[in-house]
Amino acid sequence: MASSTPTLASTSHIQAKFFTKQTEYAIPDVPYSLPVNVSPKELNDIIYSVLYEGETEKTAAFDFLIHGELLRSSLDVYLEDKEISTESVFEIEYIERQAAPRPETSLSHDDWVSCVRGNNNLIACGCYDNTVKLWTRDGHCLTTIPGHSGPVKCVTWLKNTDEDDEHLFASGSHDQTAFVWRWKAAKKEIDCLYALRGHSGSVDCIAVNEDGERVVTGSWDKTIKLWTANNPSPEEKERDDSESAHQPKKIKSSGHKMITRVPLLTLGGHKEAVSSALWLDDSNVCTASWDHTLRTWDMSRAEQTQILEGSKAFFQIAHSPLSNLIVSASADRHVRLHDLRTKEMKGTYTSHAGWVSSVDWSKSDEHLFVSGSHDCLMKLWDTRSPKAPLYNMIGQEEKILAVDWSIPDLMLSGGVEVILFADDLALLAQNEDLEQASSLLQQGLECIEKWSKKWKMTLNVDKCEVTHFSKWTKEASWGLNVTVSC
Repeated sequence: MASSTPTLASTSHIQAKFFTKQTEYAIPDVPYSLPVNVSPKELNDIIYSVLYEGETEKTAAFDFLIHGELLRSSLDVYLEDKEISTESVFEIEYIERQAAPRPETSLSHDDWVSCVRGNNNLIACGCYDNTVKLWTRDGHCLTTIPGHSGPVKCVTWLKNTDEDDEHLFASGSHDQTAFVWRWKAAKKEIDCLYALRGHSGSVDCIAVNEDGERVVTGSWDKTIKLWTANNPSPEEKERDDSESAHQPKKIKSSGHKMITRVPLLTLGGHKEAVSSALWLDDSNVCTASWDHTLRTWDMSRAEQTQILEGSKAFFQIAHSPLSNLIVSASADRHVRLHDLRTKEMKGTYTSHAGWVSSVDWSKSDEHLFVSGSHDCLMKLWDTRSPKAPLYNMIGQEEKILAVDWSIPDLMLSGGVEVILFADDLALLAQNEDLEQASSLLQQGLECIEKWSKKWKMTLNVDKCEVTHFSKWTKEASWGLNVTVSC
């Protein structure tokens, strides 16, 4: 006996109700007869016709949710894919569409931007020329800080003082140290409060807890370390610092001795470099590593509490306190959504064509996050749309190494080229005589071999061919940005 259940092929119209949690856009709760192949644009027209009653100027655009997932295709394609019956009236939620990001400003640097973090009106950038730069959000460079002796790999803001005139932030570097800095806005002065020393490898990530009193660092040496981040005590200031002889000259010239702090705690467990760290709450930390794992740690008990295994090296993770979920960037083209409470991978977001290097959550919307990739794109995502991003922010011609959404209305990205961009991306190449340099490198591939050893990589130079070449620093240190095919 044939089934009496109507199929999409035999159904020209279906019954649906619209609802929204945004009461200013509510329409009457009545069923509508919709063509089964209706598109999101046509659904918008239906809402417009009821909501604005023929007004020519439409003040909002909408996206549509069915069973919690954004509709990105015609309705019949979605229903068939999800095997949803068309027999009964079903509900469609509509929400105001996220506005498209627009280009805001660009901030010129002398070298690659490896990390960026915003804080109210301030932006801190770490660069491969060993410096940290402070900017205002309107593009004014406040200062360039030359304290590190190696590329700066991570930055984070600690806290502001009660007067909001002094801003504390930290930076970590290939030189195996992290510095905590104080920016005095009124006097436009920068002080290095203390150095965090103890890692035996590059400090690749740094995170501060909510009250700004504890800092955790992760390193190429496979460990994480916990440090105190409060202001130096009088005893510390008076103590003769045996490490002062190792201070960079630029810091010594500020007129005070460098205070050195040692870690409160060191935890091991990762098998490869620790690439990202964050605080889940005041006691628990989550870390990501090149060893294909995410791990959680109880810092109050000094123990590892959980391991989540992945299939590729993790480059960065970000935690949303709004949803209590984590997004991860890794050495493939996918962004993944994790729930540490259930150990579930909640979703995979696939659109990038290269490694995903960086991710960050919106601070005001639990569903939105951004990602940056070696495919030169920054993408804005909604967790309810796993198959396609909301927007691609195009224009960059080289790899994106860092993205940040700490300032609610400002998305930041930095990368291999030497300009930091806000909201949208567009890059300025600053390479010189690349064809000649590439030819020279091809003739002397021992340069690449030396470079690979420095960064703990192994290359068979006999099978290498230079396929791309660009300049590393303003001083023409050729050979540190080489892509080879082997």
